[in-house]
Amino acid sequence: MIVTADSQVALQTNRRRTGNGWNTSYIGKNRSTLREGEAAPAPDIVYPVAFLVEKDAAAIVKPHFHSADQYQVVVQGGGRLGPHNVDSVSVHYTDAYSAYGPIIASGEGISWFTLRNAWDSGARYMPAQRQVLRDARARFQHRESTCGPLTALSEAELAALTDVTGNAVIEETKDGLGTWRYTVNPGGIALGPHPSTGGGQFWLVTSGLARVPGGALLPPNSTVFVGPDDAALAMTAGPSGADLLCMQFPKHARD
Repeated sequence: MIVTADSQVALQTNRRRTGNGWNTSYIGKNRSTLREGEAAPAPDIVYPVAFLVEKDAAAIVKPHFHSADQYQVVVQGGGRLGPHNVDSVSVHYTDAYSAYGPIIASGEGISWFTLRNAWDSGARYMPAQRQVLRDARARFQHRESTCGPLTALSEAELAALTDVTGNAVIEETKDGLGTWRYTVNPGGIALGPHPSTGGGQFWLVTSGLARVPGGALLPPNSTVFVGPDDAALAMTAGPSGADLLCMQFPKHARD
């Protein structure tokens, strides 16, 4: 199940104004885009969800947690996420039922991708949901991993690349959680880790252009989901090269 989302198409067709910013659906549906009367996906299946959140200057998101494992990737602006200073490109991961926050936007605002491999019914805010969180401790560990900022390469830096490099920026754990960064020379191919070691992967084009086998070139901020039963993804850079992130979910999430 390889699913791609072109950032230009998503922003042109799915961008919606919210109370203090914008929300753009890329892949799957979330609580805000599920139609009235439409059944939510089952929580125990692989269901990729990707959407871009854009918050205005000084916006605040209160501490909360979700019922699904989740990546957040800051791609513009900055601020604070709990105790962490975040800027473009920062990666933040939390297991299901792991509280985090608050998220506080800087004076220029903040934009981040939310990426999940399962359905989530929406944020559960603290401290009102504290007992729900405590009750979940018997089934879910608390885990939070971060890296960055990983400044995306400029056009000139991409053009100067002569090879493909790939490095772990969040080291892979025993259950498969891990994140890798690939810088790819023009026309080069980045081969990702085999997704069977985890619970599915999201790829993000942070700069340049890249495509999946048989697909069109995807511009910056485009996303790709690779299911745990798929082959390892080979991403081919366009004529300008590419800077890519591969974010893998832990395998336990689907066991």
